[in-house]
Amino acid sequence: MSDFVKLEHMLGFKFNNPELYREAMTHTSFASEHNLSYDNQRLEFLGDAVVQITVTDYLYKRYPSLQEGDLSKIRSAMADQNALALFARTISLGSFLLLGRGEIELHGEDRDSTICDAFESLIAAIYLDQGLDTARKFFLDIMEKNYPDPKSTLTEINPKGLLQEYTQERGMSVPAYRVVNVSGPDHEPSFEVEVLIQNKVVAKASAGSRRLAEKEAAKIVLQQIHAGEITLGKENHE
Repeated sequence: MSDFVKLEHMLGFKFNNPELYREAMTHTSFASEHNLSYDNQRLEFLGDAVVQITVTDYLYKRYPSLQEGDLSKIRSAMADQNALALFARTISLGSFLLLGRGEIELHGEDRDSTICDAFESLIAAIYLDQGLDTARKFFLDIMEKNYPDPKSTLTEINPKGLLQEYTQERGMSVPAYRVVNVSGPDHEPSFEVEVLIQNKVVAKASAGSRRLAEKEAAKIVLQQIHAGEITLGKENHE
């Protein structure tokens, strides 16, 4: 069974134009070594646009209460190199790549930037060959497998903002942060920070800067809320 027959089997449909998928899997190094007139860069450009509109539409409909700022942050997380490389690995896309000898020696089939580009190129090939609905379904199936609730990425991106939103929705004061200790040498300090809600300390964290320590403290509170370890409400602090 050829690699492209395996690719068809993995995708779950018959190619109308197999050459599109060959182009999508052709890295510039392979194209250069074999004097080809094409590689996957043009498809990558198109695939990026398909991913952006797919994720934007999905988030807009799934989270009607989220504002533009948070929607943009989630979209960035779902469409950045780390996420797309993860999606590519989910389907072992690197095994289908056509690479030059140098890239093979450098294990380019598992380099984030390379497989991210290949994934976007594949999305473009599906779009051109099968239509937007098929490309959209293919992408969202993989995204939802890896991120069942994309909103959860806000905990990593902006835990302080998410915690503030949580408390304000419940009629509570904005969380406050205070440094309780700074230790270590000047070139490598450690800041210990407390987060207070309704004047009550609910978590502590340490990090190499005040900003990071505050972020970690907020993240701890959100994780505790999610796990049901603490319950925050105005009535609990009056």
